[in-house]
Amino acid sequence: ADPNAAKNRLLLFLAAFLFSTGGAAIKACSLTSWQVAGFRSGIAAMVLLLLIPDARRNWTRWTFAAGAAYAATLISFVVANKLTTSANAIFLQSTGPLYMLLLGPLVLREKVRAVDLVVFAGIAGGATLLLHASGGVAASSDPAKGNLAGILSGFAWAWTITGLRWTGKRDPHGNAATATVIVGNLIAFAVCLPMAIPVERASLSDTAVLLYLGIFQVALAYVFLTRSIRHVPGLEASTLLLVEPVFNPMWTWLLQGERPPDAVFGGGAMIVGAAFFGTWWQSRRDRKNV
Repeated sequence: ADPNAAKNRLLLFLAAFLFSTGGAAIKACSLTSWQVAGFRSGIAAMVLLLLIPDARRNWTRWTFAAGAAYAATLISFVVANKLTTSANAIFLQSTGPLYMLLLGPLVLREKVRAVDLVVFAGIAGGATLLLHASGGVAASSDPAKGNLAGILSGFAWAWTITGLRWTGKRDPHGNAATATVIVGNLIAFAVCLPMAIPVERASLSDTAVLLYLGIFQVALAYVFLTRSIRHVPGLEASTLLLVEPVFNPMWTWLLQGERPPDAVFGGGAMIVGAAFFGTWWQSRRDRKNV
């Protein structure tokens, strides 16, 4: 037995736990979407550059291409959280596998399997139910635009995963994922900065939230993720990472009093369940082929 197995599982759980706090923290900050997204990414990039020096080297044009997709994911997720419920934002981002059904064959030359169509149907059904739900958002928000940003976040996340897999196959040093995350945060910071300044008013609590988001919710969580995920079986890792979409709306409910309608949780359950089923099926096939 691996003596570090429990440690790796704990690190993976902590990564998902930190990721899951993003929605509540973003809503707790009174700054604009551009300011939150830009400064969070700027702080995260600096921390990751300090903590993972190996990822500073061997950047290629593919690193920047995948990083641009990740930057779009980061920015659109913050916008979605500001305009609609955290539940909608995280569940719509979780529709990434739906777009992978198209990107896999087109970009990665991966075959579409029957199980992929089942997963597609489950995610599409959950997203439809979620988008038709109403209520549970603040009067000053714009749920229609927020849901659109959430859909964009899921699409951008699918491109990010595609880019990571593309670069990972061509990376002899094993730092493609980390480099992409750093570059993505740098791009997000650069894109947001013109709209983020000047900062007319930032309270001490706003500054604390930004520091938390950059240092812990993004950078430290990613360090935990990269140090553990390679050592945890795929199905178990995917299950532990479900902590993020499950806990994210819960933190916002408890800390911000945001209670989405039941249909939102129903749609989210369909999306998360379909994604988990796809991972379970693949893990089952992998064991049979060993």
